[in-house]
Amino acid sequence: MSERKTAKDFHPETLRLFDRYVHGDISRRDFLAGAAKFAVAGMTAVTILQALTPNYAMGQQIQPDDPAVDAQYLTYPSPKGYGELRGYLAQPKQQNGKLPLVLVVHENRGLNPHIEDVTRRLALAGFIAFAPDALYPLGGYPGDEDKARQLFGTLDQDKTRQDFIESVRILQKLPEGNGKVGVVGFCYGGGMANFLATELADLAAAVPFYGRQGDLDKVAAIKAPLLIHYASDDERVNAGAKAYDEALKAAGKNAQSFIYPDTQHGFHNDTTPRYDQAAAELAWSRTIEFFKQHLR
Repeated sequence: MSERKTAKDFHPETLRLFDRYVHGDISRRDFLAGAAKFAVAGMTAVTILQALTPNYAMGQQIQPDDPAVDAQYLTYPSPKGYGELRGYLAQPKQQNGKLPLVLVVHENRGLNPHIEDVTRRLALAGFIAFAPDALYPLGGYPGDEDKARQLFGTLDQDKTRQDFIESVRILQKLPEGNGKVGVVGFCYGGGMANFLATELADLAAAVPFYGRQGDLDKVAAIKAPLLIHYASDDERVNAGAKAYDEALKAAGKNAQSFIYPDTQHGFHNDTTPRYDQAAAELAWSRTIEFFKQHLR
């Protein structure tokens, strides 16, 4: 088995190009042309792209058939969104009393195996977790990252936002739950976590991982406590961090931000070389404690 690559195995400019590529700022061709300038012995631009692309088997922590987890795909009506939404619901097999609830929001690629794994991790930590697939109206996560990103760009975001709002309502009504819902999201999902905090006065907690900040004009409406995780080397997202932190502080909100040194955007995702184990484990332990504090 080849040694697992880390962000340090790639030129910083290659990582910046990859970040622009996965967020739709440049094309695959542009990425390959740019990455070719930084290719080292034994690697071409194509192999660099392959190395940076998620390997879902490598990052899986909880097997889909783990005997301690009850997981299933469910569909629900979403009248103000796309009409119907589908998601992955995971909860601990053994439950004592009603459990706290967490909405899990994926990156800009839909409900991929990594997000399903994160959902199972929350179940093993004692939560009922639900991860909707924003791509469900377009056929669902297609299993191909490039295809998923292309599909994602065609979504009607007004409808998609309504689907995620409805997902919170679905969780609140689950009979096994205690009615207290938190949200955790990554990249696009981090932005959605910030958005939901501005829209839902009864959201109990929000944890955005390196996501776009909420609308500064709506910060005053936030009721949920926020735990915000940023990568240190993430110019695109961090450009709005200072203004958001200042607005939250000025409005007297319960919000705390952490910047993890020497990390890249996506540092929590253990299926790619941008994963940083120490930062990911620290951010996740903080997240679990935060949810235990505010959702129980």
